[in-house]
Amino acid sequence: MKTRTKALLLTLCAALLVCATVLATMAFLTATDSVRNTFTVGNVAITLDEAEVDANGKAVTPENRVDANQYKLIPGKTYDKDPTIHVATDSEDCWLFVKLENGLVDITGATTIENQMTAKGWAVIDATKNIYAYRSIASADTDVVVFDTFTLAKDAAVERYKTAEIVVTAYAVQADGFTSAADAWAAAGLE
Repeated sequence: MKTRTKALLLTLCAALLVCATVLATMAFLTATDSVRNTFTVGNVAITLDEAEVDANGKAVTPENRVDANQYKLIPGKTYDKDPTIHVATDSEDCWLFVKLENGLVDITGATTIENQMTAKGWAVIDATKNIYAYRSIASADTDVVVFDTFTLAKDAAVERYKTAEIVVTAYAVQADGFTSAADAWAAAGLE
């Protein structure tokens, strides 16, 4: 009986070995796939400049843009000044804003800088800080002029204004997520 049991046990072990070998070499049908997400970050990009002017306040050439000019103040004279916001080619759509610091406001003529801004689609959204918002969303590769000139009153006491400045500061806030310029300005917490 011992021989029979041994033989049966050896046969069973051999059968198990064959089964294990067959199962180990069997291939299963399988498949894999994946999705990879990469991200870029949008941006809002603007620049602000104006035409270079000569000593008399007349534009040299509209294509020659600068970020500062000097003016000789003369009562009754009109000066070229066209601050222009350029929305960059790769910028997202945005709301535009400007802060106007007009040191000559008390001696300007009938057509004021503020009147020109209103005519060009700018509206005051914060009168205390002189913040203006543009009427519509600006898209990439867009130029938006803030105003074109300033004129001094004929009786302007210019000698008191020799250190005065007109400063225009431009801001942009993404348009996506905001239904109005005022909402965008408030959410951005600028100025």
